[in-house]
Amino acid sequence: MTVFFTSDTHFGEARILRAAKRPFATIAEHDDHLKRGWNETVGKDDEVWHLGDVGVAPGADGMSELLEKLHGRKHLIIGNNDGPKTLASPAWTSVQHYTELRLGETHCILCHYAFRTWNQMGKGAVDLHGHSHAMLKELTRQFDVGVDAWAYRPVMLETMLASRQRGKAKSAP
Repeated sequence: MTVFFTSDTHFGEARILRAAKRPFATIAEHDDHLKRGWNETVGKDDEVWHLGDVGVAPGADGMSELLEKLHGRKHLIIGNNDGPKTLASPAWTSVQHYTELRLGETHCILCHYAFRTWNQMGKGAVDLHGHSHAMLKELTRQFDVGVDAWAYRPVMLETMLASRQRGKAKSAP
């Protein structure tokens, strides 16, 4: 099982094409690209931590239907745009505002928002966040896990850590 991180997918939200300058002609093209990238990256038995702002889906069961089409066991860290339908979906393994987890030797702090300081910062912990759409100058050991920063797909911790060694490049679809 591999652990992945993502945020700010904003499925179904046409305004995100302008707001984040995403290179898609329509929200349908955007959503299809994100779903395809997710499922090409994440295996059915992998784990995904979505750090907020999932998006909107039509109908009472729309969000659950969307999430069921995406591979992996999914956890939600609540973002400022996540409404009741998103929070109530039974497709989530867990839903919370904040959590800490250890992956190998790395202590990870997960929240939708970036922190200036965080628990165990001085002991090598990393801050994983969304919300900023790859527009925030990050601190040492701080990573924006949003799709705008990682070629519109989920990313592994190892990839983020290695990116600081050789310089992270944002790729277009």
